[in-house]
Amino acid sequence: MSENLTLCRVEAAPRTELHDKLALTGCEVSVNELPAGAAVPFVHRHQENEELYGVLAGKGELYLDGEVHEIAAGDWFKVKPEGHRAIRASAESALKFICIQTKAGSLEHFTMTDGVPCEDKAPWHE
Repeated sequence: MSENLTLCRVEAAPRTELHDKLALTGCEVSVNELPAGAAVPFVHRHQENEELYGVLAGKGELYLDGEVHEIAAGDWFKVKPEGHRAIRASAESALKFICIQTKAGSLEHFTMTDGVPCEDKAPWHE
């Protein structure tokens, strides 16, 4: 296996953090599953990290700065570090989501400005 690859499989669990499993150095990623009616047990904010959430399955609610927003599979949203947040699954549906944390303002390049074409070809490009 390439020294440029770290691979892991995420099994079903209430919460799996990937920073240790993948030796992440630029972000934190967690895969989360809340049973129907369950909630993250606290409201929190961050000092530096913004969070990107992707709802993979189910539906629920996002509490943010005193307001409640309905969320469902297919929704993606960013929360700034200072936002006071909590999530819960709806009473009728479990909620599965991914959360990616990174330092706000740290992204300097995007796919088209950071990516560099290589001369080699993948087997499916032959």
